[in-house]
Amino acid sequence: MTYLNTLPHTRGPACPLLSNLPVVHFAHGNSFPSGTYRRFLELLSKSYDVHALEMHAHNPAYPVTDGWPALVQELIEELLSRYQQPVILVGHSLGGILSLMVARQRPELVRCVVLLDAPVSVGWRAGVFRLAKAFKLDRRWSPARFSERRRNQWPDAEAAYQHFSTKQVFANWPKEVLRDYVEHGTVAHSGGVALRFRREIETAVYLTLPHHLGQVVKSPFPVPVGFVGGIDSIECRQAGMMATRRLVGSRIKLLPGDHLFPLQTPQVAAKATDEMIQSLLKS
Repeated sequence: MTYLNTLPHTRGPACPLLSNLPVVHFAHGNSFPSGTYRRFLELLSKSYDVHALEMHAHNPAYPVTDGWPALVQELIEELLSRYQQPVILVGHSLGGILSLMVARQRPELVRCVVLLDAPVSVGWRAGVFRLAKAFKLDRRWSPARFSERRRNQWPDAEAAYQHFSTKQVFANWPKEVLRDYVEHGTVAHSGGVALRFRREIETAVYLTLPHHLGQVVKSPFPVPVGFVGGIDSIECRQAGMMATRRLVGSRIKLLPGDHLFPLQTPQVAAKATDEMIQSLLKS
């Protein structure tokens, strides 16, 4: 069985593929390293050769700047160094938007894109956000106002698990997924553990969200794109779904859950993602 490659990837010659399964390259959401999605990706690996960069936005060679150009370049170079053929991009939130931008810039590297609750914000919403960034008002309503003050150290991994288990955002997560988050989302630090995905990086990602996606998704888009989202996603309501629906057409599926549905219901999410990929590959 193929399995998620969570080891940091060193630049070099393209890696030979170890199976004949279609290749999926996964990109994670903001603040959740790829290992957090272990269960979701294990289920996908029954049908695909699944790979991922363990953490985006933490390589100083690719800093977080407005609109994420360096993060896009990081993903492009990851694809170039790993594969000798186009791959399926599956991305959650941050990872979905990065995948979309990569597909626009380098379509020859991509077979199709599956956006996991990564809605496309364009038009007046994008204009409002651009002005908010210009006048430094975006902290008032973005998740950055929480991330920059997030607790980030605990005496040990069990204390971190108990802390997360009391939070509403994790209330619907299976215990094994929350354990994966503690295992892959923390590192040893000063006699205890600390968040691996640094909160200042998480905050910077929120404050530099792209406001130029109208140009990215203009028709015709060079590869097939599908959307799988959570019915209760606040992010989808805030971004609006009109531009996303124009981009994906009928290739949209909404599942029970919110923005974090791949972590809340990994089995349901993996099945829907598989079905979406199969639909896209036939288009």
